[in-house]
Amino acid sequence: MTPALGMKAVTRQFGSGHTAVTALADVTLSLAAGEMVAVMGPSGSGKTTLLSLAGGLDRPTDGVVEVEGTDLASLSYSELARLRRIRIGYVFQQYNLIEGLTAAENVSLPLELDGTHRRAARRAALDALEAVELRDLADRFPEELSGGEQQRVAIARAIVGDRVVLLADEPTGALDSMTGETVLRMMRRHCDAGGSAILVTHDARFAAWADRIVFLRDGRMVDEAVGVDGPDSLLDGSLT
Repeated sequence: MTPALGMKAVTRQFGSGHTAVTALADVTLSLAAGEMVAVMGPSGSGKTTLLSLAGGLDRPTDGVVEVEGTDLASLSYSELARLRRIRIGYVFQQYNLIEGLTAAENVSLPLELDGTHRRAARRAALDALEAVELRDLADRFPEELSGGEQQRVAIARAIVGDRVVLLADEPTGALDSMTGETVLRMMRRHCDAGGSAILVTHDARFAAWADRIVFLRDGRMVDEAVGVDGPDSLLDGSLT
């Protein structure tokens, strides 16, 4: 079966010559449908670079990145932009909601930008908000929502439509532990329904929600834990 996301011997280097910095080195990672992978490692280990490459926001210096078997390097700028809009969802710590739009309007915006009729886009947005248990707050503006509610709106925006790969960069970093678990529950539900997700986190409690955990250090994948079983699992602190 074709992986939802495949990274093969991916390297990302910035600069050249003696000033070159290697942010990611020879990383191979495959993400199956229904799978959540957590990425852990110290600051500067390459976690955010990995997400940028996985989502087509940046291109590797060497190696191949594929989404559902499509080599991102083979796509034109417009083709890549469309693939990102319809197949890849992004969740960031800062939420990045548009203050002048309601929750439903924030969620429906990517669909409308891709040509979906407004009514159909709103229906899809309401379905996505239902999935994150916020349908009743669809017409509230971001300033009327708590931090956890805003993050759940951001997840709804990331999964709306036919998004298959969800990329989350420290989505619980600004939340208390209870709200953070709610956010992780939403991501887990997305994967259990057949989607896929990469979660970058520093917190072993949240990484424990993943099916698999990979560890980066100095841009290289140095370890991997397979078969982590739910939020109550204990991780060896030495691996983080």
